[in-house]
Amino acid sequence: MATYQVMEEAKAFYYPGNDIGVLVIHGFTGSTQSMRYLGEQLAAEGHTVYGPRLAGHGTAPEDMEASSHQQWIQSVEEGLQKLAETCASIFVTGLSMGGTLTLYLAENHPEIKGIMPINAAIEMPELIETYHQLRDTGQRFVEGIGSDIKKPGIKELAYPKTPVKSMGEIIALSQKVRENLGKISAPALIFSSVEDHVVPPENSREIYDAISSENRTLILMEDSYHVATLDNDKEMIAEKCKDFIQSLL
Repeated sequence: MATYQVMEEAKAFYYPGNDIGVLVIHGFTGSTQSMRYLGEQLAAEGHTVYGPRLAGHGTAPEDMEASSHQQWIQSVEEGLQKLAETCASIFVTGLSMGGTLTLYLAENHPEIKGIMPINAAIEMPELIETYHQLRDTGQRFVEGIGSDIKKPGIKELAYPKTPVKSMGEIIALSQKVRENLGKISAPALIFSSVEDHVVPPENSREIYDAISSENRTLILMEDSYHVATLDNDKEMIAEKCKDFIQSLL
């Protein structure tokens, strides 16, 4: 079994604070680097914040290739448990597949106080088509999807290549989550970039329409692409998340 070094900026982060916990989840092939700013802003409010590193991420594409969506779920389930040790109320936010995992947790943990998915993925037709074309060819990797950012000079710490096998895993996870959206009743603040080159913006609209939450808001981001947490709207996201949490306390 190969061992892989975790990149410094990709390590999990934990900021102890009050009894309000926020789980902050990064995306597919990405790292905690994309969520650190949001995590820091929420921690500055006094909240306890944990940003787990998803299994197979922040190391090497070959490591991700050997991981499964069940392991990614386990990564965030363990994060939820970590926060539950000291927190009375827990909120969850995530970018891209981190948003998908946010929805998964809300489907399975009705005790979650509120969710804040950001460009969450529940159906990606292009990725599905590419996966079906490649899965039986023996090709292991395709070009990476990182750094879909409008703001010049900003780079996401993400894999330069995507494992084909992992594409099958995110498809399976997305389908599982999409089928159970009606189970979500937690208050939801849904962020969606108007122009997104990774996840079709229609995903966020479908999430908004399909969940059962009475308290739900869809916020359209006009000035960011997919990795909005590193883009022009990152300050707005942080402020809206802070206000959302405060409104539910």
